[in-house]
Amino acid sequence: MTFGFAPSSATSISAFSTPPGGADSVNRLARMLEPAEWASAGIPLLRSPREVVSGLHSRHRPTPATAVVAVLDHEERLTASASFTRRDTAAADGWDFRNALLAHLRRVIPHDLRRRTPVRTAVLLYCRDGDERWTEEDGAWMWGLRDACTLHGLRCGAYITLTGGGWQVLGEGRGGRRPSSLSEPAPLADLVTEQRPAALTRTGGGSAQALRRSAAR
Repeated sequence: MTFGFAPSSATSISAFSTPPGGADSVNRLARMLEPAEWASAGIPLLRSPREVVSGLHSRHRPTPATAVVAVLDHEERLTASASFTRRDTAAADGWDFRNALLAHLRRVIPHDLRRRTPVRTAVLLYCRDGDERWTEEDGAWMWGLRDACTLHGLRCGAYITLTGGGWQVLGEGRGGRRPSSLSEPAPLADLVTEQRPAALTRTGGGSAQALRRSAAR
């Protein structure tokens, strides 16, 4: 597990609770979202998805089966992030994914449950094998992200897959060829240099200090 700007080190998902009565196949299928459900859920669009993806790719260097959860403020600046690797070979279950995401969110950023309206948004980047087409595993991650955001007082943001063919924001139809799970992460300094002056704070600047403070907790 890694926080903030540190490269990711593989750890297994450890859920802190288990669903009542066990996770049979019927319940497991109920804990996933299909693309149409996701698209109709009012998920806020990222203004600059490529910048977000490139920044998380450079900070966490994800490999297949690595999830990167990130929290953005209202100006789409990165506030905190964490990455971890799914080692469990069992069938994907949104309950387990929700528990893992919530545990990592609690480690890197305080909850916003006292607010009437969420002001921060959580997005999830999942690096996996295969192509950009939706899978049941993606559906379980979507369900888990939505539920974890509700329990932590965050807005549920984009779910992004990173494969050998590039990145894809599921439910939106937006994507690109780079970065991909096969490409080398761009140095953070290069990312900041390439960005327009007005967007410099989106992947660096003051957010770096916030990430380091979150990681130190």
